[in-house]
Amino acid sequence: MANFYLDNPSLKHHLNHPLMKRIAELKERNYTDSQKFDYAPVDFEDAMDSYEKVMEIAGEVCGEIIAPNAEGVDAQGPRVENNRVVYAAGTKENLNVTTQAGLMGLSMPRRYNGLNFPMVTFIMASELTSRADAGFGNLWALQDCAETLYEFGNEEQRQAFIPRVCAGATMSMDLTEPDAGSDLQSVMLKATYDEQEDCWRLNGVKRFITNGDSDIHLVLARSEEGTKDGRGLSMFIYDKRDGGVDVRRIENKMGIKGSPTCELTYKNAKAQLCGQRKLGLIRYVMSLMNGARLGIMAQATGISEAAYREALSYAQERKQFGKAIIEFPAVYEMIANIKAKLDASRTILYETSRFVDIYKTLEDIEKERKLEPEEKAELKKYKKLADAFTPLGKAMNTEYANQNTYDCIQIHGGSGFMKDYACERLYRDARITNIYEGTTQLQVVAAIRHVLTGTYIAQIKEYQEAQLNPELESLKSVLIKMTEVYERLVSQVADTKDNDYIDFQARRLVECAGHIILGYLLLSDTNRNPEEFRTSVEVYINYGKAEVNKIADFIDNFCIDSLGFYKQV
Repeated sequence: MANFYLDNPSLKHHLNHPLMKRIAELKERNYTDSQKFDYAPVDFEDAMDSYEKVMEIAGEVCGEIIAPNAEGVDAQGPRVENNRVVYAAGTKENLNVTTQAGLMGLSMPRRYNGLNFPMVTFIMASELTSRADAGFGNLWALQDCAETLYEFGNEEQRQAFIPRVCAGATMSMDLTEPDAGSDLQSVMLKATYDEQEDCWRLNGVKRFITNGDSDIHLVLARSEEGTKDGRGLSMFIYDKRDGGVDVRRIENKMGIKGSPTCELTYKNAKAQLCGQRKLGLIRYVMSLMNGARLGIMAQATGISEAAYREALSYAQERKQFGKAIIEFPAVYEMIANIKAKLDASRTILYETSRFVDIYKTLEDIEKERKLEPEEKAELKKYKKLADAFTPLGKAMNTEYANQNTYDCIQIHGGSGFMKDYACERLYRDARITNIYEGTTQLQVVAAIRHVLTGTYIAQIKEYQEAQLNPELESLKSVLIKMTEVYERLVSQVADTKDNDYIDFQARRLVECAGHIILGYLLLSDTNRNPEEFRTSVEVYINYGKAEVNKIADFIDNFCIDSLGFYKQV
């Protein structure tokens, strides 16, 4: 039987990271939940056993049901009937099976019928579902919207909606509009308070809404009359059972076809305010988007995993000139690069997830009791790292997914251009990952602050202090030299004090930081598990070194002329 968790030793490696002991301890409140719930773990070993078993279930569901359904779902897709979405037959089966398997509400507290699992496990299940079918991965992973509802909704709203999500209700985040894509400050969907009914009413149009006919929506709308910026926006909860929202159409997309991307019309739709007025964009959407970006990192990693396996299998089986094409250096190099970028993507994915786990759980604990000084320091540290690593990882992982699926098709040659092979679908599915939930260019805007303020270099130096097996020291020395180049380039660009020039070079500086950080993370993985990662760390660090040197050459040979234009010398 196919099991996408058991057939991938890298996942068990990341699930058993040393920080998981601290994460489990925090999530389980020192295992006091075991006094209230029979199925809560009594200690760390018990918690890890639960995580393992659920990942095995997720792996089996993905390997046995979701993956076999993927081609049919891609061909059939969803449709609109009477202003409602009708999922493809395979999608319906996927939703039913994941619900029956208890894979909804993974990270929600037990008092709302969730499993109270860490973010690491939720992200791992997201990777698994995306390897099986990236389009379905979207639908399943949108349950993470419940995190925002849990964090900012009131207790009555939590009790009303979160148990439904744990029982299989689907969710969506209705943010973008025809004239408000990345610029969410321009959102104009109108929210007005209905005093007679003691509720809010929503009117307007939303566009590009993933799973737009979901059961429960989180909606960004303009609640303050006369405003035009983010300060006039609030977050609302819309329950599909109340009516008032119709699906005008489903977009005809290039990829992720099983996931309906909808245009919605709101006509006096009844809604509840989530949290406080005016904080919809400033606070709540920022939190929602960070969670979504972590989910897209997982989706991109899952697609890369699928692409690697398709490429490797084809290269081993396809024979030309009397031998398997994997024996040709040009093909072997491509496969080695795909695997290295995959392993690098996965290591930053789970490092970021661990950072999120620690700071989010400490924030939750802070609502229950006063934090100790060392806990406050821990929260501050990991929140800053999560803020820095999320845009970096989203940029790196999604670009790598696109590169890996591109190379996968190239390895297949002409066959890869045909719909007979899964790589054609993977290529189409990957393309959206570096666009939605913030393009790579917007991730650079978020990440450059951490380049200039030193967040990345401080973490790099911390990684540099870790003790390694002697045979890895030569690779570490390469990373140290790359770091020296990076520090010089950051100073060189920042010292111009020319904001336009800094913005121009921002992508290159962020990429430099990414190559070094991913190199160190892979080095740490190899130190713990040399058999699994030794080849990838060598390939990736050599690749990263070449990329950093290329960036250095570009920046070193650029100057600003008297008119403020940029030219290469």
